[in-house]
Amino acid sequence: MAGSSPIRVRFAPSPTGYLHVGGARTALFNWLYARKSGGTFLLRIEDTDKARSTDEHTKVILDGLTWLGLDWDEEPIFQGARVKRHQEVADKLLAEKKAYIEEGAIRLRVPAGEIAWDDAVHGRISFRGEDIKDFVILRADRSPLYNFAVVVDDIDMKITHVIRGDDHISNTPKQIAVYRALGATLPVFGHVPMIHGMDGKKLSKREGAAAVGDYQERGILPEAMRNFLALLGWSPGGDREILSMEELRTLFSLEGILKKPAVFDLTKLEWMNGQYLSAKSAEELYPLVQPQIAKLGANGNKDAVLQAIAAVKTRSRTTLDIARQVAVRLDEKFVQLDDKAKKEIAKDPAGYTSALAADLPTDPHRAHGRHRVRTGQRVVTRRRQAGGAAAARGRGPGLTNPPNRNSVSVRNTVAHAHTHPQSRPLPLRRSGAWRQRDGPVVTGPLPQPVRRMGGGARNIAVQLPAPLQRQRSPRP
Repeated sequence: MAGSSPIRVRFAPSPTGYLHVGGARTALFNWLYARKSGGTFLLRIEDTDKARSTDEHTKVILDGLTWLGLDWDEEPIFQGARVKRHQEVADKLLAEKKAYIEEGAIRLRVPAGEIAWDDAVHGRISFRGEDIKDFVILRADRSPLYNFAVVVDDIDMKITHVIRGDDHISNTPKQIAVYRALGATLPVFGHVPMIHGMDGKKLSKREGAAAVGDYQERGILPEAMRNFLALLGWSPGGDREILSMEELRTLFSLEGILKKPAVFDLTKLEWMNGQYLSAKSAEELYPLVQPQIAKLGANGNKDAVLQAIAAVKTRSRTTLDIARQVAVRLDEKFVQLDDKAKKEIAKDPAGYTSALAADLPTDPHRAHGRHRVRTGQRVVTRRRQAGGAAAARGRGPGLTNPPNRNSVSVRNTVAHAHTHPQSRPLPLRRSGAWRQRDGPVVTGPLPQPVRRMGGGARNIAVQLPAPLQRQRSPRP
């Protein structure tokens, strides 16, 4: 086993696909361990599958690591460029009678007996050599196989710790057999738990096995993604959830890696991202949000955009959320009506229009890109009961939760506005103060106070700017 040698770890992705969350988590664990111990973090691109490996995938992998804030200490090594070295070592084993030729391929002799190691995560793991059987290390076309090439490369790179997913446990006894045949010192093996979806099954692309770059496009901040990945299969102890890069480097240890599979919870990732968004100033978020606003086709001067960002960032989960909410405040054309809203309006369009004209005065802040009406803010409904208005009968239905993550239900005379995913209609106090659920009371004049009317209540929607507060972590 690796002794007191300087710690050297590696991340060895295959450029046959993009950098997915499992690979990113493995890279992060290796990087944190190297930085915690003052060791060296290396990259090896395992591109021996020439038919499927592409330069595009290699670039995306490197870009993904850079976006996460992971740097490497030496130039990346490309496994495909080392085939002659693999052939040389295989021929040496053949000459030493530790391997033999069968049908043109070179097979390694695997002696009977125990093949075991003390895993840094799982403890002692043992196999029997007679169960492994002799295996091919070099094909008839002289191309190396994975379990042989990785050992030759790890030995030449002086790797002391191999930290990888526990789906590689079954490969380890074959690799140990190669180490023994070459007379090399075994590294420390540490197999981290797999990442499962919320259903406990292998992570699907729909649930989170997408490329890391996809989360960047969805408006996830790199520091939030890094924080989230670090807690997938590792615990710093206690109930801490928000950890800076420096805190991760200080606290990380192999002993803290868990044995049970981790669960990828997209809701938790978005909550965590919201915490980082809340902590940033509008100025810091502006360069991230402005391109997304422009992509939506919205225009606004910087001051108006900054003011809108400051107003919505604590209720947002991604930078895309912020961009959409800012766009609505810049131009109400971005308010979208769903089918239910259109049907309700069609029942009494004149009543709808007159209700808005009578009860929703023009917002004095419109020139600054802020609208109180149908902008995706907190919605209060009052039922309108008037002669000939078919939209309402009897007592009002009161407040309702949004039917989905993208709309708020505004019953009868008003529309469904596509809004921030976490928006919910909340009660309004007639005293001139209003309250956000689990939040403080904020006093001040209301756009239109709720009042009792003869013959029943009236139904209309007004927008209330919600107070800023940090969201709570969702319970698993």
